[in-house]
Amino acid sequence: MNMLILMIAAACIICSGVPGLFFRRRSATGQRLATMINVAAAAIGMAAVLFHEIPRVVAGGWHPAFSLPVGKLALGLDDVGAWFLLPIFLISALGSIYGLGYWPQRKHPTDGQKLRLCWGLMSGAMVLVVLAANSVAFLIAWEIMALSGYFLLTTEDGRPEVRQSGWVYFIATHLATLCLIVFFVLLRVYSGSFQLWPTDVTGLPAGILAALFILGLIGFGFKAGLVPLHVWLPDGHANAPSHVSALFSGVMLNMGIYGIVRVVVIAGTPPIWWGVVLISAGVLSAFLGMTWALAQKDFKRLLAYSSIENIGIITAGLGLAVLGLSMKQPIWVALGLGGALLHTLNHSLFKPLLFMGAGGIIHGTNTRDMESLGGLAARMPAVFRLMLLGSAAIAALPPLNGFVSELLIYMGFFHTLQEATAARWAAWVIPVLAMVGAVALMTFVKFTATCFEGQPRTAAAADARDPGAAMLCPMVLLAAACALVGAFPALLTGLLDHAIAAWVPSHRSIPLAGIINLWWITAMALPLLIFAVGMALWIRRWRRGTCEKSIGTWDCGYAAPGSRMQYTGSSLIQTMARVFRRILWRREQPVEIQGVFPPTAGYACNTPDPLLDRVAEPFLKRVGQMLESARILQSGAAQLYMLYILLIVLILLMIR
Repeated sequence: MNMLILMIAAACIICSGVPGLFFRRRSATGQRLATMINVAAAAIGMAAVLFHEIPRVVAGGWHPAFSLPVGKLALGLDDVGAWFLLPIFLISALGSIYGLGYWPQRKHPTDGQKLRLCWGLMSGAMVLVVLAANSVAFLIAWEIMALSGYFLLTTEDGRPEVRQSGWVYFIATHLATLCLIVFFVLLRVYSGSFQLWPTDVTGLPAGILAALFILGLIGFGFKAGLVPLHVWLPDGHANAPSHVSALFSGVMLNMGIYGIVRVVVIAGTPPIWWGVVLISAGVLSAFLGMTWALAQKDFKRLLAYSSIENIGIITAGLGLAVLGLSMKQPIWVALGLGGALLHTLNHSLFKPLLFMGAGGIIHGTNTRDMESLGGLAARMPAVFRLMLLGSAAIAALPPLNGFVSELLIYMGFFHTLQEATAARWAAWVIPVLAMVGAVALMTFVKFTATCFEGQPRTAAAADARDPGAAMLCPMVLLAAACALVGAFPALLTGLLDHAIAAWVPSHRSIPLAGIINLWWITAMALPLLIFAVGMALWIRRWRRGTCEKSIGTWDCGYAAPGSRMQYTGSSLIQTMARVFRRILWRREQPVEIQGVFPPTAGYACNTPDPLLDRVAEPFLKRVGQMLESARILQSGAAQLYMLYILLIVLILLMIR
């Protein structure tokens, strides 16, 4: 019954955009109908996950009455999959509501219907990815998710930069699919069935297991955005509509993590080097992702790179759990996997909040350039408060949710120091993650200060206003969820314990409550929340001028500062940009002042993605040139094509 309810919810979400195709292009009825169907189906799906007992292990799965030539379809669910289903339903519903104000049909008659159709397809396909119990169902759902995601990213396909980012995503996602096809073929050959999660392939040769791990890590790493497989992510997020970016960053990246979570336990007890690879890849992604985010001027690209950082933190926690499985350390497993799973949920809360806030800024100013903003705190107070809370959450500041999940991962790596094992080297992750956290805090201080504080730098910023209720209500709900999870994390330990126990059923798991008492976080969080609310009310009163302001005799010209006198984002991070110059590879046009009466001078800088702009794109251009030279084979002459056929037949006969 539970599976039937989830299937009905997934089917309704997939079809939610279809009724809108039968209305006129400027009619808002289809959009409202799609939103109602999406919200109702998501509520049913979340209820089915939260209030019904879920089998601990998928056994056989649920088989529809039909099958395909390559095998039968099968669906099933365990507690690990249930954890990943919750944010899919939540963000799909809230993003659909947000789209009523951000992407209304009357203002987007040419692409609004396509967006809603693909929104439902992608959201429902992600549900099916989690429910898939064999490789046939998984690959079908995965490809639907990938293709619908392409059309969502290229919603505004009239812009050249959107088409370019769409092609990069298309290539990356199908390289990932190619790796997964080979992965599932090998799995079918050596396991003897199409069944997935869990699959017992113990006893395989080490080379086959290594090939499965590498193929799975590459295939799912592309979707998750791990460095260096992230090349599609920054431009894709930056050029997509903001609620689409929220769905991609908050939910679709989780599908890559979900796949990696499943892959690393196919061998029962994984080799130690699997955990080492995951920890290294996670730390590298976290460090580089946040360093690149620090140097961005486009705030949507900044948020995109910060997604890479958070995915890196999740992967590092998962690597610790894999290391714990390999070395029989259940505490490492509980803290590593528990922190990783909790951070996937937290990232699904604060990152959509930030992308929706970014959409509110774009909606009010029509720009993504932080250097053109300023002074929005007074003009967009609701967006400012919500973005401030989201920025504090993603920077892992207490008492918000990002702090709790990162605390679990930190504690897991600290526990590697307490055991007399050869894995004490893993503690080097702690100072690196601490540095990443400091850079994250600096990045979001730069973001909030440049966009919201000071004076407006342009007329568009001066005329900005808060968006309507349709855009603000989903943001308020996400902000409340961030505060609730941060203040009462112990409420989630039961779900986390079930997911940890279901990850490897044969593993002896330890309840999180037996390792750390999360109620002490609640005892500390409530006074901090009260203090934060009090400070916010005082600042609001101060901004309204009830607090008396005084200006000293020597004000140094700052009695009435203008927009040209305040710091820009580039100037705020100039010192750090020099520290990380070998990582950022910034393109700068320095100020050149010459003569006693110099002419007007300007400064410009740009920070491209080092891997995309300096490695991937030149490589693809070279491949394209090589393929162009091969077009000589397509002469159009029938005689030449007959010769090709004859040569191929002769070669095949010789091989036989």
